[in-house]
Amino acid sequence: MMSYRPFRPALAAALAVAAAGCSLVPTYQRPALQIPAGFKEAPAGWHAVAPADEQSRGEWWRAFGDPVLDGLEADATAHNQTVAAAVASYDGERALLRESRASLWPEISGSVGVSRSGGNGGTGTTTGKRANAGINGAWTIDLFGGLRAGVAQNKASMLASRASLGNALLAIHAQLASDYLQLRGMDAQLAAYQRTISGYQRTLTITGNRYKVGVAAHMDVLQAETTLRNAQSQVIDMQRQRATLEHAIAVLSGRAPADLSLATQQWNAHVPEVPATLPSDLLQRRPDVAAAERSVMAANAGIGVQRAALFPSLNLSASSGRSAQVLGDLASGGSAIWSLGLTGAMTLLDWGARSARVDQARASYEQSAASYRQTVLSALQQTEDALVDLRSYADEAASLKASSQAADQVEQMTLNQYLAGMADYTTVVTAQNTALAARRSAIAAVVQQQQAAVALTQAIGGGWDDTVPAR
Repeated sequence: MMSYRPFRPALAAALAVAAAGCSLVPTYQRPALQIPAGFKEAPAGWHAVAPADEQSRGEWWRAFGDPVLDGLEADATAHNQTVAAAVASYDGERALLRESRASLWPEISGSVGVSRSGGNGGTGTTTGKRANAGINGAWTIDLFGGLRAGVAQNKASMLASRASLGNALLAIHAQLASDYLQLRGMDAQLAAYQRTISGYQRTLTITGNRYKVGVAAHMDVLQAETTLRNAQSQVIDMQRQRATLEHAIAVLSGRAPADLSLATQQWNAHVPEVPATLPSDLLQRRPDVAAAERSVMAANAGIGVQRAALFPSLNLSASSGRSAQVLGDLASGGSAIWSLGLTGAMTLLDWGARSARVDQARASYEQSAASYRQTVLSALQQTEDALVDLRSYADEAASLKASSQAADQVEQMTLNQYLAGMADYTTVVTAQNTALAARRSAIAAVVQQQQAAVALTQAIGGGWDDTVPAR
C-alpha cells in the first residue's frame, strides 16, 4: 500500500498557516442613505424597513377575482422565457459558488499506467515492461484570504442573481396583470360602443323617416350617418388595440400569439382595497433593491480579492506512487516514490498594476453603492407615485361615473326634445358625443385605478394581504 506518512508534518503545517490566514475584505456596511419614516402619499402606518426579499410575495393578482387572470399568471411562472433565462442565470451563479468553495480545498488526482521499453545492445534485443500508479495533490493555501474573499464575492453575486430572478417574476406578473386589465377595460369600452352604435342606428332610422315625411332636413340625416360611421371606425381601432394586447399577454404567458384567444366576458370593475395601515414591504421584499445591495456586497468582497493579490502566494504539492515490473505487484512490491513541495511566489515589481486593480475594485464598490442608493430612491418614488395615482384615480372614477350617468340623461332628454321639435339635430349630436366620451372616460378611470393597484404592488415588492395583521 502507498504510504502518506511523509505528507503529514507538512500537511499539518500548511493547515496551521491556512487557519491563521487573515482576511483583507473591508467590513461590510450598508451604504448610508436617509430613508423617511413614512411615505408622503400614504396613510399613517406605512413604513420603510430593511431588506428581506426571501419573503413570499404571494399570488397577489388573485385579489382582482378573475380566474382567467389567475391561470395566465400561473402559466407565466412556468413558461415565460424571461423568467426561464433568470432561472438559468441563478443556477449558473450557484454552480460558480460551488466551484469557488472547492478552491479552498486540496485537489487530488490519481494515475495508473503500464509502459514497455526495449533496446538492441551487444547482448541482443532486450525488452522490459513496467507498471506504475500514483496519487498527486496540490493545494493553494489561502494565507491572506484571497480565495475566501472570492467565495464571499460569488456568494453575494449568487444572492443578487436570486433577487434578480424574483424581480423578473414580479415584473412579468405585473406587466401581464396590467395588460390583461387593460384588455378587459377595452372589452368594456367595446361593449359600450356597441350599445351606443345601436342607439345611433336607431337615431339614423328615425331621422331618415322624419326626412321622408318632410319634418327633418337632409343635413340631419347626413349628421346622423356621420356620427354612426365615426363610432364604427373607432370600434375597428379598438379591436386592433385589443388584438395587440392579446398578443402581448400570450408571449408573457409563454405562448405564441396564435395559441391564445381570450373570449370577452362580463367586465369586473373590482379594485383591491389598500388597507389604511400597512407595514411597507418596499425595502423588505422588493427584489431589485435586494439585488442592488448584494451587488455592493460582492464589490466589497472584490476589494479583498485584489488586496490579497498584493501578498505572496503559497502552494503545497505532494505525490506518492509505486513502480513495479508487473501491474499486480503494485500493492505488494516494487519501489515507492514520493515527493513533497511548498512553493511561494510574489511579484516583486509590476509598476503599480496590482495596486491599480485595488483602486479599480474600490471604484467598482463606490459605483455599486451609488446604484444601490439610486435604486432605493427610485423605489420610494415609484411607491409615492402609485399611492397618489391610486387615490386620485379613485376620486376621478367616482366623479366620472356620476358624469356619465348625467350625460346619459341629457342624451335621452335631448333626443326627446328633438323628436318633439323643440331642439335641432346638432344639439342631439353634441349630447350623443358627450355621453359616449363620458362612458369611455368612466371605464378608463376604473382601469387606471386597477393598474395603479398593480403598480403599487410592484413598488412594494408584492401583495399586501399576507402582511396585514388579522383583526
